[in-house]
Amino acid sequence: MPRLKEVPKNKANAYINKYYDALFGDRDPAQEPGTATGTPGNWWTVFALVPYIFEHATKHFGMFGMFADKSVSQLDGVTRELGIMRAGYTQGSQFVFSQHCKAARRFGISDEKIAAIPYWEVSPIFDEKERAVLAWTDALILQGGRAPDELFEALHSCMPSVVRLCVWSMTMFLNAFARYQFQLLVRLLIGQVRLGQNESVLIRLLNLEINPTGRLNRYRLER
Repeated sequence: MPRLKEVPKNKANAYINKYYDALFGDRDPAQEPGTATGTPGNWWTVFALVPYIFEHATKHFGMFGMFADKSVSQLDGVTRELGIMRAGYTQGSQFVFSQHCKAARRFGISDEKIAAIPYWEVSPIFDEKERAVLAWTDALILQGGRAPDELFEALHSCMPSVVRLCVWSMTMFLNAFARYQFQLLVRLLIGQVRLGQNESVLIRLLNLEINPTGRLNRYRLER
């Protein structure tokens, strides 16, 4: 259970209920949890406690093209999802990593690249732009924002300034999002969810227990 109480459908305002309806249909997510991607959906019900925080976060999702025909950002989906997966992985967030493995596949990122996210530095399968984005993500998260000029120039050579700012914003937002998962005990998956082979291996590295059939057994909170 989350550490904070959840907001039921009949207590949510019209803006929040727009998302409830899109994700849960006619169900009350506080009483009947579960989304199509395998999460309980309690991020939504917990953040609904403070509507202006909920609205701020969901408007940021427009950058990812969620609940819209296309992203409002000039950042392409492949670049975005590589950065998000690396952010989720480095922070040990099963929630962020697993959900964006699914998104990555929708944007055509191969299972081989998804499997190489933990050791991208020594993998030959990423191109120059992808390596720059992954290195920038690590600099922001693992090095506290200390990005050397050489890394900045490598990123600059791959994309214009407006897109670089989108990379920065996306990375830092997902970094915070990954930490919320631990602090608020927002859980990863519910029930029996089928995972891909490579995703199962990586989730094990994040301390998520999976049985030999590749199905989720239970969530372990510790990193």
